[in-house]
Amino acid sequence: MKLFFWVRFLAVCSLVFLPTLALAQGNFGDALKNLNTTKKYVGGNLEEDPGVVVGRTINVALTMVGLIFLVLMVYAGYLWMTARGNEDQVKKAQQIIITTVIGMVIVLSAYAITYLVTTRLAGGLQDLTNGNGGE
Repeated sequence: MKLFFWVRFLAVCSLVFLPTLALAQGNFGDALKNLNTTKKYVGGNLEEDPGVVVGRTINVALTMVGLIFLVLMVYAGYLWMTARGNEDQVKKAQQIIITTVIGMVIVLSAYAITYLVTTRLAGGLQDLTNGNGGE
């Protein structure tokens, strides 16, 4: 059963990552030139604000965490449904569900705290630069 799971996992990973590797074999200079040309027509510049880059990175990371959460929940549900009265497998599925939910709560709490602190800090810095003295 585990072998079947890993075969499916490797098949999905190969469908996701192999096209990226194939595209990465081209000349990087030409790709950057094409990107600059595209950006010129669309508008905008390649030198973006570091805050935007960090925000996008956090967005991608949270998307990956959500995807991992979904996969683990589906896997635990599959284990539970196929337990056929096997108490050890049911307990394993329950433990996976509990730890997955706890992990998701921790990640979302950390994101909420970070968002709160950064928005408050950014608001305070804007007040200081406007000459309000943070009041």
